[in-house]
Amino acid sequence: MDIDPPARGIPLVPGDEERLLRDAVSDLAGRYGHRYFAEQVASGGAAEELWDELAAGGYVGAGLPEEHGGGGLGIAALCAVEEELAAAGCPLPMLVISPAIVGSILARHGDEAQRARWLRPIAEGRIRVAFAITESDAGSNSHQVATVAARDGAGYRLRGSKTFISGVEHAAAVLVVARTGRDERGRGQLSLFLVDSDAPGLERQLVPTACAALEQQWQLFLDDVEVGEERRVGPEGAGLRALFDGLNPERLMGAAMCTGIARYALDKAAAYAREREVWGVPIGTHQGVAHPLAEARIELEAARLMLQRGALLYDAGLEAGEASNMAKFTASEVSLRALDRAIQVHGGNGLADEYGLADLWFVARLLKTAPVSREMVLNHVAEHALGLPKSY
Repeated sequence: MDIDPPARGIPLVPGDEERLLRDAVSDLAGRYGHRYFAEQVASGGAAEELWDELAAGGYVGAGLPEEHGGGGLGIAALCAVEEELAAAGCPLPMLVISPAIVGSILARHGDEAQRARWLRPIAEGRIRVAFAITESDAGSNSHQVATVAARDGAGYRLRGSKTFISGVEHAAAVLVVARTGRDERGRGQLSLFLVDSDAPGLERQLVPTACAALEQQWQLFLDDVEVGEERRVGPEGAGLRALFDGLNPERLMGAAMCTGIARYALDKAAAYAREREVWGVPIGTHQGVAHPLAEARIELEAARLMLQRGALLYDAGLEAGEASNMAKFTASEVSLRALDRAIQVHGGNGLADEYGLADLWFVARLLKTAPVSREMVLNHVAEHALGLPKSY
Protein backbone atom coordinates (compact mmCIF):
# COMPACT_ATOMS: atom_id res chain seq x y z
CA MET A 1 0.00 0.00 0.00
CA ASP A 2 1.19 3.56 -0.64
CA ILE A 3 1.36 5.91 2.31
CA ASP A 4 1.12 9.65 2.41
CA PRO A 5 3.89 11.52 0.58
CA PRO A 6 7.19 11.25 2.46
CA ALA A 7 8.37 13.98 4.75
CA ARG A 8 10.64 16.41 2.96
CA GLY A 9 14.34 15.98 3.56
CA ILE A 10 16.03 18.70 5.56
CA PRO A 11 18.20 20.70 3.12
CA LEU A 12 21.87 19.76 3.30
CA VAL A 13 22.84 23.35 2.51
CA PRO A 14 21.20 26.24 4.41
CA GLY A 15 18.99 28.55 2.38
CA ASP A 16 15.85 28.53 0.28
CA GLU A 17 17.33 27.27 -3.00
CA GLU A 18 17.80 23.64 -1.97
CA ARG A 19 14.56 23.57 0.03
CA LEU A 20 12.58 24.73 -3.01
CA LEU A 21 14.37 22.18 -5.18
CA ARG A 22 13.57 19.37 -2.74
CA ASP A 23 9.94 20.45 -2.47
CA ALA A 24 9.51 20.47 -6.24
CA VAL A 25 11.16 17.07 -6.79
CA SER A 26 9.30 15.55 -3.83
CA ASP A 27 5.97 16.74 -5.26
CA LEU A 28 6.84 15.39 -8.70
CA ALA A 29 8.08 12.00 -7.46
CA GLY A 30 5.16 11.70 -5.04
CA ARG A 31 2.75 11.70 -8.00
CA TYR A 32 4.44 8.51 -9.22
CA GLY A 33 5.32 6.70 -6.00
CA HIS A 34 6.77 3.29 -5.41
CA ARG A 35 3.96 1.46 -7.17
CA TYR A 36 4.98 3.13 -10.43
CA PHE A 37 8.61 2.15 -9.81
CA ALA A 38 7.65 -1.47 -9.16
CA GLU A 39 5.47 -1.60 -12.29
CA GLN A 40 8.31 -0.23 -14.40
CA VAL A 41 10.75 -2.80 -13.01
CA ALA A 42 8.29 -5.63 -13.65
CA SER A 43 7.63 -4.54 -17.23
CA GLY A 44 11.26 -3.77 -18.08
CA GLY A 45 10.46 -0.08 -18.42
CA ALA A 46 12.82 2.83 -17.92
CA ALA A 47 10.46 5.17 -16.02
CA GLU A 48 10.40 7.34 -19.13
CA GLU A 49 7.47 9.46 -17.95
CA LEU A 50 9.20 10.32 -14.68
CA TRP A 51 12.54 10.91 -16.42
CA ASP A 52 10.93 13.20 -19.01
CA GLU A 53 9.24 15.27 -16.31
CA LEU A 54 12.51 15.56 -14.42
CA ALA A 55 14.23 16.64 -17.61
CA ALA A 56 11.54 19.19 -18.45
CA GLY A 57 11.90 20.71 -14.99
CA GLY A 58 15.68 20.98 -15.34
CA TYR A 59 16.32 18.49 -12.54
CA VAL A 60 18.38 15.94 -14.52
CA GLY A 61 21.07 18.53 -15.13
CA ALA A 62 20.68 20.45 -11.88
CA GLY A 63 24.32 19.93 -10.96
CA LEU A 64 25.89 20.63 -14.35
CA PRO A 65 27.13 24.01 -15.64
CA GLU A 66 24.53 26.48 -16.85
CA GLU A 67 26.47 27.25 -20.01
CA HIS A 68 26.05 23.62 -21.05
CA GLY A 69 22.34 23.28 -20.35
CA GLY A 70 22.49 22.50 -16.64
CA GLY A 71 21.25 24.28 -13.56
CA GLY A 72 24.69 25.25 -12.27
CA LEU A 73 23.83 24.19 -8.71
CA GLY A 74 26.57 21.61 -8.18
CA ILE A 75 26.58 18.00 -7.10
CA ALA A 76 24.83 18.91 -3.81
CA ALA A 77 21.73 19.81 -5.82
CA LEU A 78 21.80 16.63 -7.90
CA CYS A 79 22.18 14.62 -4.68
CA ALA A 80 19.08 16.39 -3.35
CA VAL A 81 17.17 15.35 -6.49
CA GLU A 82 18.25 11.72 -6.17
CA GLU A 83 17.47 11.59 -2.45
CA GLU A 84 13.96 12.95 -2.90
CA LEU A 85 13.27 10.47 -5.71
CA ALA A 86 14.42 7.56 -3.55
CA ALA A 87 12.47 8.90 -0.56
CA ALA A 88 9.36 8.63 -2.73
CA GLY A 89 10.23 5.01 -3.56
CA CYS A 90 11.60 5.81 -7.04
CA PRO A 91 15.41 5.49 -6.97
CA LEU A 92 16.87 6.25 -10.39
CA PRO A 93 20.38 4.78 -10.83
CA MET A 94 20.67 6.28 -14.33
CA LEU A 95 20.68 9.70 -12.69
CA VAL A 96 23.85 8.59 -10.94
CA ILE A 97 25.47 7.35 -14.14
CA SER A 98 24.61 9.81 -16.90
CA PRO A 99 24.65 13.33 -15.41
CA ALA A 100 26.71 12.59 -12.27
CA ILE A 101 29.53 10.41 -13.59
CA VAL A 102 29.65 11.09 -17.32
CA GLY A 103 28.36 14.65 -17.08
CA SER A 104 30.86 15.60 -14.37
CA ILE A 105 33.76 14.16 -16.37
CA LEU A 106 32.72 15.97 -19.53
CA ALA A 107 32.18 19.24 -17.67
CA ARG A 108 35.73 19.17 -16.30
CA HIS A 109 37.65 17.35 -19.02
CA GLY A 110 35.69 17.46 -22.27
CA ASP A 111 36.53 19.92 -25.05
CA GLU A 112 34.03 22.43 -26.37
CA ALA A 113 32.89 20.17 -29.21
CA GLN A 114 32.29 17.26 -26.82
CA ARG A 115 30.40 19.46 -24.42
CA ALA A 116 28.14 20.68 -27.21
CA ARG A 117 27.67 17.19 -28.69
CA TRP A 118 27.25 15.23 -25.45
CA LEU A 119 27.11 17.33 -22.29
CA ARG A 120 24.19 19.56 -23.24
CA PRO A 121 21.91 16.65 -24.25
CA ILE A 122 22.89 14.84 -21.03
CA ALA A 123 22.14 17.93 -18.92
CA GLU A 124 18.81 18.42 -20.66
CA GLY A 125 17.91 14.75 -20.20
CA ARG A 126 17.57 14.15 -23.94
CA ILE A 127 20.11 11.32 -23.95
CA ARG A 128 21.60 8.95 -21.39
CA VAL A 129 25.20 7.77 -21.45
CA ALA A 130 26.34 4.62 -19.64
CA PHE A 131 29.74 4.14 -18.00
CA ALA A 132 32.02 1.12 -18.48
CA ILE A 133 35.02 0.58 -16.21
CA THR A 134 34.48 -2.74 -14.39
CA GLU A 135 36.24 -5.85 -15.63
CA SER A 136 36.06 -9.34 -14.19
CA ASP A 137 39.85 -9.69 -13.78
CA ALA A 138 40.56 -6.13 -12.61
CA GLY A 139 37.93 -5.59 -9.93
CA SER A 140 38.78 -2.50 -7.89
CA ASN A 141 42.30 -2.32 -9.37
CA SER A 142 41.69 0.14 -12.20
CA HIS A 143 45.38 0.09 -13.16
CA GLN A 144 44.88 -3.49 -14.35
CA VAL A 145 42.15 -2.69 -16.88
CA ALA A 146 42.76 -5.04 -19.80
CA THR A 147 40.57 -3.32 -22.39
CA VAL A 148 43.00 -1.71 -24.82
CA ALA A 149 42.64 1.28 -27.12
CA ALA A 150 45.28 0.98 -29.83
CA ARG A 151 46.17 3.81 -32.18
CA ASP A 152 44.90 3.24 -35.70
CA GLY A 153 45.47 6.12 -38.09
CA ALA A 154 43.52 9.14 -36.91
CA GLY A 155 41.67 7.18 -34.27
CA TYR A 156 41.67 4.09 -32.09
CA ARG A 157 40.52 0.49 -32.04
CA LEU A 158 39.08 -0.75 -28.76
CA ARG A 159 39.42 -4.40 -27.78
CA GLY A 160 38.37 -6.07 -24.55
CA SER A 161 35.36 -6.69 -22.34
CA LYS A 162 33.51 -5.06 -19.47
CA THR A 163 31.10 -6.56 -16.96
CA PHE A 164 28.26 -5.35 -14.72
CA ILE A 165 27.64 -2.29 -16.86
CA SER A 166 24.32 -0.67 -15.97
CA GLY A 167 21.65 0.73 -18.22
CA VAL A 168 23.25 0.16 -21.64
CA GLU A 169 19.80 -0.70 -23.00
CA HIS A 170 18.67 2.88 -22.32
CA ALA A 171 21.89 4.63 -23.38
CA ALA A 172 22.84 6.43 -26.57
CA ALA A 173 26.52 5.87 -25.84
CA VAL A 174 28.93 4.39 -23.31
CA LEU A 175 31.92 6.13 -21.76
CA VAL A 176 34.53 3.36 -21.89
CA VAL A 177 37.70 3.24 -19.79
CA ALA A 178 40.57 1.68 -21.76
CA ARG A 179 44.33 1.28 -21.42
CA THR A 180 46.46 3.25 -23.90
CA GLY A 181 49.86 2.48 -22.40
CA ARG A 182 51.82 1.67 -19.25
CA ASP A 183 53.85 3.88 -16.94
CA GLU A 184 57.36 3.23 -15.65
CA ARG A 185 55.94 1.04 -12.88
CA GLY A 186 54.01 -1.12 -15.32
CA ARG A 187 50.62 0.24 -14.36
CA GLY A 188 48.01 0.90 -17.00
CA GLN A 189 47.70 4.43 -18.33
CA LEU A 190 44.00 5.00 -18.86
CA SER A 191 42.02 6.98 -21.40
CA LEU A 192 38.29 7.59 -21.78
CA PHE A 193 36.30 7.12 -24.98
CA LEU A 194 32.71 7.87 -25.95
CA VAL A 195 31.41 4.86 -27.89
CA ASP A 196 27.98 4.74 -29.53
CA SER A 197 25.91 1.97 -27.97
CA ASP A 198 25.20 0.55 -31.44
CA ALA A 199 28.77 0.90 -32.75
CA PRO A 200 29.97 -1.93 -35.01
CA GLY A 201 31.96 -4.43 -32.97
CA LEU A 202 30.26 -3.57 -29.67
CA GLU A 203 28.18 -6.49 -28.46
CA ARG A 204 26.36 -6.94 -25.17
CA GLN A 205 25.13 -9.89 -23.16
CA LEU A 206 22.63 -9.69 -20.31
CA VAL A 207 23.90 -10.57 -16.84
CA PRO A 208 20.85 -11.95 -14.97
CA THR A 209 20.64 -10.68 -11.38
CA ALA A 210 18.16 -10.73 -8.51
CA CYS A 211 18.22 -6.94 -8.27
CA ALA A 212 14.84 -5.29 -8.81
CA ALA A 213 16.09 -2.17 -10.58
CA LEU A 214 15.16 -0.13 -13.63
CA GLU A 215 18.53 -0.77 -15.29
CA GLN A 216 19.74 -4.19 -16.34
CA GLN A 217 23.34 -5.36 -16.00
CA TRP A 218 25.39 -6.17 -19.09
CA GLN A 219 28.65 -7.70 -20.17
CA LEU A 220 30.15 -5.73 -23.06
CA PHE A 221 32.47 -7.13 -25.72
CA LEU A 222 34.54 -4.70 -27.78
CA ASP A 223 35.92 -6.30 -30.92
CA ASP A 224 37.99 -3.73 -32.84
CA VAL A 225 35.49 -0.96 -32.15
CA GLU A 226 36.62 2.08 -34.12
CA VAL A 227 36.46 5.53 -32.55
CA GLY A 228 37.85 8.80 -33.79
CA GLU A 229 40.21 10.91 -31.75
CA GLU A 230 37.37 13.36 -31.16
CA ARG A 231 35.75 10.64 -29.01
CA ARG A 232 38.64 10.61 -26.52
CA VAL A 233 37.81 12.66 -23.43
CA GLY A 234 40.88 14.47 -22.09
CA PRO A 235 44.53 13.81 -22.95
CA GLU A 236 45.66 10.30 -23.81
CA GLY A 237 46.85 8.41 -20.73
CA ALA A 238 45.43 10.99 -18.30
CA GLY A 239 42.13 9.25 -17.70
CA LEU A 240 42.73 8.35 -14.05
CA ARG A 241 42.48 11.97 -12.88
CA ALA A 242 39.35 12.48 -14.96
CA LEU A 243 37.90 9.27 -13.55
CA PHE A 244 37.98 10.56 -9.99
CA ASP A 245 36.13 13.68 -11.07
CA GLY A 246 33.32 11.28 -12.01
CA LEU A 247 33.73 8.60 -9.34
CA ASN A 248 33.45 10.99 -6.38
CA PRO A 249 30.06 12.24 -7.67
CA GLU A 250 29.10 8.59 -8.20
CA ARG A 251 29.84 7.81 -4.55
CA LEU A 252 27.95 10.89 -3.37
CA MET A 253 24.95 10.10 -5.55
CA GLY A 254 25.00 6.50 -4.36
CA ALA A 255 24.95 7.85 -0.81
CA ALA A 256 22.01 10.11 -1.69
CA MET A 257 20.07 7.17 -3.12
CA CYS A 258 20.75 5.24 0.10
CA THR A 259 19.67 8.06 2.40
CA GLY A 260 16.51 8.42 0.33
CA ILE A 261 15.76 4.71 0.60
CA ALA A 262 16.36 4.89 4.36
CA ARG A 263 13.95 7.81 4.66
CA TYR A 264 11.35 5.94 2.62
CA ALA A 265 11.68 2.84 4.80
CA LEU A 266 11.52 4.75 8.09
CA ASP A 267 8.54 6.81 6.94
CA LYS A 268 6.63 3.63 6.13
CA ALA A 269 7.73 1.90 9.33
CA ALA A 270 6.74 4.83 11.53
CA ALA A 271 3.34 5.16 9.84
CA TYR A 272 2.68 1.45 10.27
CA ALA A 273 3.85 1.50 13.90
CA ARG A 274 1.44 4.36 14.65
CA GLU A 275 -1.54 2.65 13.01
CA ARG A 276 -1.08 -1.06 13.71
CA GLU A 277 -2.62 -2.01 17.05
CA VAL A 278 -1.98 -5.15 19.06
CA TRP A 279 -3.51 -5.69 22.51
CA GLY A 280 -5.24 -2.35 22.28
CA VAL A 281 -2.23 -0.07 21.66
CA PRO A 282 -0.19 0.95 18.59
CA ILE A 283 2.88 -1.25 18.25
CA GLY A 284 5.04 1.88 18.19
CA THR A 285 4.22 2.28 21.89
CA HIS A 286 6.65 -0.53 22.64
CA GLN A 287 10.33 0.35 22.92
CA GLY A 288 11.27 -2.90 21.20
CA VAL A 289 9.66 -1.44 18.07
CA ALA A 290 10.38 2.26 18.61
CA HIS A 291 14.05 2.16 19.59
CA PRO A 292 15.41 0.35 16.51
CA LEU A 293 13.63 2.88 14.31
CA ALA A 294 14.87 5.82 16.38
CA GLU A 295 18.42 4.47 16.22
CA ALA A 296 18.21 4.14 12.45
CA ARG A 297 16.93 7.72 12.21
CA ILE A 298 19.97 8.98 14.14
CA GLU A 299 22.29 7.01 11.86
CA LEU A 300 20.46 8.38 8.82
CA GLU A 301 21.00 11.99 9.84
CA ALA A 302 24.68 11.29 10.50
CA ALA A 303 24.99 9.82 6.99
CA ARG A 304 23.27 12.87 5.50
CA LEU A 305 25.77 15.15 7.24
CA MET A 306 28.63 13.12 5.77
CA LEU A 307 26.98 13.44 2.37
CA GLN A 308 26.73 17.21 2.86
CA ARG A 309 30.43 17.45 3.63
CA GLY A 310 31.46 15.44 0.59
CA ALA A 311 29.20 17.43 -1.75
CA LEU A 312 30.39 20.78 -0.42
CA LEU A 313 34.04 19.77 -0.81
CA TYR A 314 33.50 18.54 -4.34
CA ASP A 315 31.57 21.63 -5.41
CA ALA A 316 34.30 23.84 -3.92
CA GLY A 317 36.92 22.06 -6.04
CA LEU A 318 38.63 20.61 -2.96
CA GLU A 319 39.78 17.05 -2.31
CA ALA A 320 36.59 15.09 -1.77
CA GLY A 321 37.69 11.47 -2.08
CA GLU A 322 37.74 10.56 1.59
CA ALA A 323 34.49 12.34 2.42
CA SER A 324 32.74 10.85 -0.63
CA ASN A 325 33.83 7.35 0.34
CA MET A 326 32.76 7.87 3.95
CA ALA A 327 29.38 9.19 2.83
CA LYS A 328 28.79 6.18 0.62
CA PHE A 329 29.88 3.81 3.41
CA THR A 330 27.67 5.29 6.12
CA ALA A 331 24.65 5.74 3.86
CA SER A 332 24.75 2.22 2.44
CA GLU A 333 24.95 0.74 5.93
CA VAL A 334 22.00 2.72 7.28
CA SER A 335 19.81 2.10 4.22
CA LEU A 336 20.04 -1.64 4.80
CA ARG A 337 19.44 -1.32 8.54
CA ALA A 338 16.47 0.98 8.02
CA LEU A 339 14.94 -1.34 5.43
CA ASP A 340 15.52 -4.41 7.59
CA ARG A 341 13.90 -2.76 10.60
CA ALA A 342 11.00 -1.47 8.54
CA ILE A 343 10.38 -4.95 7.18
CA GLN A 344 10.52 -6.38 10.69
CA VAL A 345 8.04 -3.82 12.01
CA HIS A 346 5.61 -4.85 9.29
CA GLY A 347 5.91 -8.54 10.20
CA GLY A 348 4.80 -10.77 7.34
CA ASN A 349 3.44 -7.72 5.53
CA GLY A 350 7.01 -6.50 5.14
CA LEU A 351 7.56 -9.17 2.49
CA ALA A 352 4.33 -8.50 0.63
CA ASP A 353 4.64 -6.61 -2.65
CA GLU A 354 1.83 -4.22 -1.77
CA TYR A 355 3.83 -2.74 1.11
CA GLY A 356 6.72 -1.81 -1.18
CA LEU A 357 9.68 -2.59 1.04
CA ALA A 358 11.30 -5.93 0.26
CA ASP A 359 11.95 -5.19 -3.41
CA LEU A 360 14.14 -2.20 -2.48
CA TRP A 361 16.39 -4.48 -0.46
CA PHE A 362 18.21 -5.53 -3.62
CA VAL A 363 18.88 -1.93 -4.67
CA ALA A 364 20.19 -1.03 -1.23
CA ARG A 365 22.27 -4.19 -0.99
CA LEU A 366 23.84 -3.50 -4.37
CA LEU A 367 25.00 -0.11 -3.09
CA LYS A 368 26.90 -1.78 -0.27
CA THR A 369 29.08 -3.45 -2.91
CA ALA A 370 29.04 -0.91 -5.73
CA PRO A 371 30.23 1.55 -6.87
CA VAL A 372 33.01 0.83 -4.37
CA SER A 373 32.88 -1.97 -1.82
CA ARG A 374 32.79 -1.22 1.90
CA GLU A 375 36.12 -3.06 2.25
CA MET A 376 37.85 -0.74 -0.23
CA VAL A 377 36.45 2.26 1.63
CA LEU A 378 37.90 0.88 4.87
CA ASN A 379 41.24 0.32 3.12
CA HIS A 380 41.21 3.94 1.94
CA VAL A 381 40.41 5.33 5.38
CA ALA A 382 42.94 3.08 7.11
CA GLU A 383 45.71 4.21 4.78
CA HIS A 384 44.91 7.87 4.21
CA ALA A 385 43.18 8.94 7.43
CA LEU A 386 44.98 6.72 9.93
CA GLY A 387 48.35 6.43 8.22
CA LEU A 388 48.36 2.63 8.38
CA PRO A 389 50.43 0.54 5.94
CA LYS A 390 48.84 -0.06 2.56
CA SER A 391 47.14 -3.45 2.58
CA TYR A 392 46.87 -4.09 -1.16
